[in-house]
Amino acid sequence: MEELVIRDADVVDGSGADAYRADVVVDGGRIVSIVKEAAAAGCQRPKARRELDAEGLVLSPGFIDMHAHSDLALLRDPDHSAKAAQGVTLEVIGQDGLSYAPVDDRTLGEVRRAIAGWNGPGDDVDFDWRSVGEYLDRLDRGIAVNAAYLVPQGTVRALAVGWDDREATEAELEHMRRLVAEGMEQGAVGMSSGLTYTPGMYAKDAELTELCRVVASYGGYYCPHHRSYGAGALQAYEEMVELAREADCPLHLAHATMNFGVNKGRAPELLTLLDGALAAGADITLDTYPYTPGCTTLVALLPSWAGEGGPDQIMKRLADDDTAERIRHHMEEIGSDGSHGVPMEWETIEISGTGDPALAEYVGRTVLESARLRGETPWTVARHLLLADRLAPTILQHVGHEENVRAIMRHRVHTGGSDGILQGAKPHPRAYGTFPHYLGHYVRELGVLPLEECVAHLTSRPAARLRLPDRGLVREGYRADLVLFDPATVAAGSTYENPRVLPTGIPHVLVDGRFVMEDGRRTDVLAGRSVRRVPS
Repeated sequence: MEELVIRDADVVDGSGADAYRADVVVDGGRIVSIVKEAAAAGCQRPKARRELDAEGLVLSPGFIDMHAHSDLALLRDPDHSAKAAQGVTLEVIGQDGLSYAPVDDRTLGEVRRAIAGWNGPGDDVDFDWRSVGEYLDRLDRGIAVNAAYLVPQGTVRALAVGWDDREATEAELEHMRRLVAEGMEQGAVGMSSGLTYTPGMYAKDAELTELCRVVASYGGYYCPHHRSYGAGALQAYEEMVELAREADCPLHLAHATMNFGVNKGRAPELLTLLDGALAAGADITLDTYPYTPGCTTLVALLPSWAGEGGPDQIMKRLADDDTAERIRHHMEEIGSDGSHGVPMEWETIEISGTGDPALAEYVGRTVLESARLRGETPWTVARHLLLADRLAPTILQHVGHEENVRAIMRHRVHTGGSDGILQGAKPHPRAYGTFPHYLGHYVRELGVLPLEECVAHLTSRPAARLRLPDRGLVREGYRADLVLFDPATVAAGSTYENPRVLPTGIPHVLVDGRFVMEDGRRTDVLAGRSVRRVPS
């Protein structure tokens, strides 16, 4: 007898097709049968050792978070309710060009400091890996939800070239090609870049193109955080589309949006660009989160030249008064490349977390608010925070536009990604709320997307981008990564004031046929594993 039958569920199968009523039988981690309208037809209903009454609930494939920053959280936090409670059954990590494999001892220490604001310093993690394969093996010991990995181009460059702003030599380029190839062979699904973050931003297009050719040869995709989401946003998108075309590499645009005042209402221009490329045969997808503010680290806003040489050199430059004044001039008067070419508007920069609890008074306030309270300039506050917290502060950037968010989420190649940073006292609510916010706010309350279409954005579309042959749909033979939610009540609990509140209306989540959420509570099940590239 099979393990589980889910009775009388309203199945939204991930294809975009209309919902239907069915009993769904799960056994051995897979969907073994689907009996449609069993009760109405009066036919023999399937039996199992356990029955779950799903009356009034939607059964859908598990949600795939196409842009996650859980690289260390998956290891340090077995509970991981931030994602499991949202119905996320697979996260794509290794994002924005910076993560923890492949590394050597030197690079690991540098990367840990560089992205402490994303993932914490990692003092509570045993870094017993160096290669991509070893990191994926570590995940395979058991995690809350599944995870796929992107080879981080910035980390690769740090390992092969260092943190200098210069072109790679041919030998260094060959080293990077080899590192990317090894990562792909060991199971990575593609490569990411962070082209407003050091050292990845120092790579010119020709270098990126060569690495993308390697990725394409393994059937992977390129996922860039491109060079500007501000003054040069449209040109930055064009650059990535052309680069992917030149490399003949599938392209997935990370947290694709149009931010800052210069881009208000300009989403249609981006979509026109993408539609033209798609019509010409390009393989392009994108992800977004359903919120207007962005989230990153404070140090990321500095000009690229200030980051040359790595974290220690940044600290030295900030400590030197003359150099710090030069940094301020670039940020406030010119608009640095780190801040997307837009002169700083400190009233939009809210401190969301610090590594040092002694600096907690700054959290929840904009830099401008803290400056006024202290009788200081905004740059004085920002510089103090960077030095005192050793580059660890995280920020919210209130620079988005609702009309752009809605326009992009409607596009046919759109997928969902939280870009969830779980660090800090007041993280962005997207880390805990992205997927229920899509379903509750944008589907039920606003009607921006029909339910069936939205679920397809969050399930089958990302599975197709990841080339997963047995995930993303409710189909017989597919893996039983499933979510049961109440369409009338599903909603994000997280807010800007209380960002760590779990969602409502998602009582059950299964990973590999096992309940990781049951009756709205996290179980002790660690059914997640690495999801490795399927050879093409």
